[in-house]
Amino acid sequence: MEESFFIKVYEVVKLIPYGKVTSYGAIARYLGSAGSARMVGWAMNHSHTFDSQIPAHRVVNRKGVLTGKHHFGDPGMMQQLLENEGIRIEDDRIMNFSHHFWDPSDEML
Repeated sequence: MEESFFIKVYEVVKLIPYGKVTSYGAIARYLGSAGSARMVGWAMNHSHTFDSQIPAHRVVNRKGVLTGKHHFGDPGMMQQLLENEGIRIEDDRIMNFSHHFWDPSDEML
């Protein structure tokens, strides 16, 4: 079950547009597993071993905090990748989070 769930998570993450972010919980809700935000986090922690093209930096917590930054090798890498896409970060938090937020449940009807 875990491996197929992870693959579904990765398929959603690959669809997040450039300059947008989503949350672990939004992905879990879209996949019909609303209580599985933590499992989405585990999937993201392992995404680099599955496919290096997964834009894991675009997945943050529900408040726009870069909680997964320690899984990028260099703790500043997640912030740099997001800033390269035009997203401003202060104190590990996305500024104007609602403007950058992409909800797969709304976008992929």
